[in-house]
Amino acid sequence: MEGDEPVTGSSVVPAPAYPHGGLGRHAKLPPRERMRVLLIEDDDADAFLVGELLAETGDGIDLLVANSLNAARVQIRGVDCVLLDLGLPDAQGLDGLRQVLAMSSGAAVCVLTGRSDEHLGIGAVAEGAQDYLVKGQVDGVLLARALRYAVERKRADENARRLREVELRQAESARLERGLLPQPLIDTDLVQVHPFYRPGRHEALIGGDFYDVVQTSPDRIDLIVGDVCGHGVDEAALGVELRVAWRALVLAGVPDEQVLPALEQVLMSERSKREIFATVAAVRLDLSGNRATVRLAGHPPPLLLAGGRVVPVPAPHGLLLGVRPRPPVAHELRFDTEDWSLLMYTDGLIEGRVGDGDERLDVPGLSGLVADPRARGVGLPELPGWLVEQAEERNGGPFSDDVAMLLVSRGEGR
Repeated sequence: MEGDEPVTGSSVVPAPAYPHGGLGRHAKLPPRERMRVLLIEDDDADAFLVGELLAETGDGIDLLVANSLNAARVQIRGVDCVLLDLGLPDAQGLDGLRQVLAMSSGAAVCVLTGRSDEHLGIGAVAEGAQDYLVKGQVDGVLLARALRYAVERKRADENARRLREVELRQAESARLERGLLPQPLIDTDLVQVHPFYRPGRHEALIGGDFYDVVQTSPDRIDLIVGDVCGHGVDEAALGVELRVAWRALVLAGVPDEQVLPALEQVLMSERSKREIFATVAAVRLDLSGNRATVRLAGHPPPLLLAGGRVVPVPAPHGLLLGVRPRPPVAHELRFDTEDWSLLMYTDGLIEGRVGDGDERLDVPGLSGLVADPRARGVGLPELPGWLVEQAEERNGGPFSDDVAMLLVSRGEGR
């Protein structure tokens, strides 16, 4: 069409848009009904014929022409379909098709060649082409229809592939979740344990948050809540390894002060990158003495609910696991009543925003939520879920990070 300008690249000057049936002819059509097709053809006569065939159909197809693969590289972005001749100056046969498939991204690819070779056609489709067309055996209507069908097949294939990837990720996440979030190994009526977990909003993929509960004697219960930095299958798998290692160490009777240093050795030997770290809060309950030993490694402190008050346990914060090995300092906690609860959680719960600014909920904000008079009307089993709902309401939407919690209670629990 008169007034069309050539499409140019950096060091390659490709052929212009086809002047008759090509770019700009159907400018009045809605964008969703237009289709951009790149013809890679070194024979000017064949390119002219394809343009004429498509122009006759009035089917809303914009045609670009490149006379080599090298020229096509600067034009292929944004096209819906590629029509490829298998005999080019810089590529021959299926090798050229493979190169086009590698650089075509989401575009459909159709082979248009003068070779009436059934085996070559089958090979082209097997490599990933949507169709195999022979020059001289298609008219304009059939060609336009084949191009549109090819684009739709490509979209359907891409949608099916994405759906399959999501299903595989969800299945993998479900398997890892079973490893991260086990059934508490506990057999006592003296305390009740209420676990909670919610994945982050990003495709509901599981992260590296984990918890576990192990009772090793009638009066001794060990609890842990941890968080491996990052999200995804690798981080979740590492979280599973740490949880299993912790349970094995506790069940093996490893001295209390050696458990977290041993867990750090597992982390440092199994992590895929040196910058990966983890935070943990570990609690050992002595039920006969009505007391607890709390150790923190870069993790937010548990909240103590007792006597109508909510206070963070003043345990030393400690260093992240995997940064600079050093045993966490133990904090001895004595309960003044037989009615108390400890709330252990990962930082996804307290990193949500409060209002429109940059202020975070943080530990004081979470303490305020737990102390809220409305929380008194919420049963202990439902309290973790209620806290998440309240925090997300203040955040203005779901959290981007995972949230794992353990609420362990004795007597009335508060």
